[in-house]
Amino acid sequence: MRPLAAASLVALAISLGACQDSTFGGGGSTRHLTPIPQKTLALMQTKGMSQGDPILIRAYKREAEMEVWKRGSSGQYALLKTFPICRWSGQLGPKTKQGDRQAPEGFYTITPGQMNPNSSYYLSFDTGYPNAFDRANGRTGNYIMVHGTCSSAGCFAMTDESMAEIYAIAREAFAGGQRGFQFQSYPFRMTAQNFAKFRNDPNAPFWKNLKEGSDHFEALKEEPRVGLCGNRYVFGGADAAAGSCSPKVDTLVAEKRERDNREIAELVGKGTAATRVVYDDGGQNPVFRQQQPSAFASLTHAEEALPYAPKDYARHNLGEVSRPETLAAGPREIEVDAKGRPLMTASIEAPIPTKAAAAALARKDERKGNRREEPSLVAQAAPATPAAATAPEAAKPAAPARIAVADADGDMSAYQKAFGNLFNKGNPTPATPAADAATVPAAAAVAAPEPSKTARTAPVAKTAHAVPAAQSRKEPAKPARAETRPDAKAESRPETRTEAKVPAKAPEKTAAKN
Repeated sequence: MRPLAAASLVALAISLGACQDSTFGGGGSTRHLTPIPQKTLALMQTKGMSQGDPILIRAYKREAEMEVWKRGSSGQYALLKTFPICRWSGQLGPKTKQGDRQAPEGFYTITPGQMNPNSSYYLSFDTGYPNAFDRANGRTGNYIMVHGTCSSAGCFAMTDESMAEIYAIAREAFAGGQRGFQFQSYPFRMTAQNFAKFRNDPNAPFWKNLKEGSDHFEALKEEPRVGLCGNRYVFGGADAAAGSCSPKVDTLVAEKRERDNREIAELVGKGTAATRVVYDDGGQNPVFRQQQPSAFASLTHAEEALPYAPKDYARHNLGEVSRPETLAAGPREIEVDAKGRPLMTASIEAPIPTKAAAAALARKDERKGNRREEPSLVAQAAPATPAAATAPEAAKPAAPARIAVADADGDMSAYQKAFGNLFNKGNPTPATPAADAATVPAAAAVAAPEPSKTARTAPVAKTAHAVPAAQSRKEPAKPARAETRPDAKAESRPETRTEAKVPAKAPEKTAAKN
């Protein structure tokens, strides 16, 4: 009974894993023995590599790419091949707990024992999450894989063809004597441009820590030794592996960091906006969006720029794609403030009221049976009679499109519907121009079409603008008095007064009193 109980416990543990992969033993499949494709072997020869040379793998979520590097006779690593990732789930940022659908970010070691030839997802290897860093930060979860079949619940999913090739390359590296290869997982490529853009993301401090290891590899083309100091990664040589909190930094690495920091500062100084990227549930490399080879007929430039041919991957069998509906919207970039909270961009035209304010104003106008209007810029130059000005407009319906706010920029509730709980709803809602009481008169001006197109973008006209035109019919204007006449008194009545209700002589009487 003991072996049966042990097998049941293993099956239960696997079922709770993110990708619910099968056990790491038994089975009669031979797919794990698939040889490295001839085309890839030829590529190795041109780059001075052999099948048994050590490898290192790097993954990037935002770009949805996975790179396989090989160490040549020089002792340095060189890029062998880049594979498009068919599916990853969650958001940019590390995995923190079981069931969060997050693919991990960090530095992991893959040993032969983590390779699974009998995976229910064609072939796979376990990333080794959680590692010592993850455990030190209280992160939970298990069985986070790189596997075939385009379905992810926290894993990196490749096509079966890509996974077979990656598995074969790793298998031959182990056969050549490599005890374990390093798997580096990043949210995006560690460039100065990306760090300038994502500088206010809540994960920015963690990503800066990852960049230290990335800088070491990119500057020296050597696998960084990874250590742990408290709850931070440390990178370097033997001293880092021994756990030193201040490992020696190579001169080339230090120079690269300094160059990147200067470039980040310059980009920020030039006005690069701080942003966050939001996904419905992870992403997918664009080469898998269209499965017909003919769809790539117009992508000849893209194929030349990419390290892989889209037409090749368009023919791959994706299997069952997980949550395809979440891929439709794609990633959305939003600007954030210094605390990582989203910014609301005000309209460059007249302020737009909120839905509630607009509805209240519309009901008020319906009860009164009238429609408020403001003098247009054209009316200031050549005033028309009230009857002539209002008669055509009375037959036209209101323009609700200018009042109803359906976009996230104008309506915070719509923003929250779009992004759900991705941001802290406990934070106070940032004030928008629509919430300011000063925008209510402008809302009334937008409620009905104006005779002139210019009038829609014009601010509320003051009575002082119409006075000189009225005075010119009876008596010369009095500049000294007109300039000292308080406008606030005239501006306090635009909601209730309409051109149809004011007698034609009203402006002259007002001028006489002033």
